Amino acid sequence: MADVFLARDLLLDRPVAIKVLFPEFAIDPNFVERFRREAQSAANLNHPNIVGVYDWGKYANTYFMAMEYVQGRTLADILKANGHVNSQQAAEIASEVSAALGFAHRNGVVHRDIKPANILIGANGQVKVADFGIARAMNAPTEANLTQVGSVMGTASYFSPEQAQGAQPDPRSDLYSLGIVLYEMVAGRTPFTGENPVSIAYKQVHDAPQPLNQIVADVPKSFEAIVAKLLAKKPELRYPTAEALRDDLRRFRHGEPVQALASAMGGAVAGGGGPAAATGAVARPGGTGAVAPPQHAKPPGAPPPPPPRPPP
Repeated sequence: MADVFLARDLLLDRPVAIKVLFPEFAIDPNFVERFRREAQSAANLNHPNIVGVYDWGKYANTYFMAMEYVQGRTLADILKANGHVNSQQAAEIASEVSAALGFAHRNGVVHRDIKPANILIGANGQVKVADFGIARAMNAPTEANLTQVGSVMGTASYFSPEQAQGAQPDPRSDLYSLGIVLYEMVAGRTPFTGENPVSIAYKQVHDAPQPLNQIVADVPKSFEAIVAKLLAKKPELRYPTAEALRDDLRRFRHGEPVQALASAMGGAVAGGGGPAAATGAVARPGGTGAVAPPQHAKPPGAPPPPPPRPPP
């Protein structure tokens, strides 16, 4: 949709990123409006974890946007180079992304396209969310959001089941997408792949992801529970807010009991611990996002264990 160039603001003597809309899109009013809306959405979101937008305009037949320059790499580039990161690093990155999303959501904006290519990691390690090009104001009318019959906004590998079905996303849709990113950061791949976007979208709606512990043997079960809760098919079974997710990520990073596993198992398990059990956190078919309780060996002479508590 656009190219990005490094430039210099001569008035303020600072580097800036200039995003320039491709000429073939500059003649399409819908793309021009999407470009304008990205500038407006981001310019109204002043937050340390969101790429700032300084200005936008048109020169001759070229539409441009002047943005904060972030010296670093995208998360997509990092994963392409390194394959994956460990669960602690993934939780740290996701915590900063959730801070950005929480701020956007509180200001009535849903991003709708959270993916590694839109997450920047600065040279100082700071995480910033970029590209609000398809962001939606939650209180805006449908026609103001460039929604068309039969169209789906987002990226198939990362959008939520409700986006795949053409429903209006809400803040919990962004959290699902962040769950996909968390899964990918540790597993080295997204949970759902296919020959085309339609086949991937079908899996987002109907299939359960392969459990992380089958891909990464030493993934902490508390981390896997957080991801499973994010990837619940039903929005009401995910974290209610980005702040709630960030709180659980903080607990995991500090080795404290995480709510995702506590609610799924009826008890708390400290974060950052050992590998997930073979029956650890998986999003079950039908979207419960539940975590099966671990099975423990029964000591000789012990009474039989009570039946497992059904997931909430």
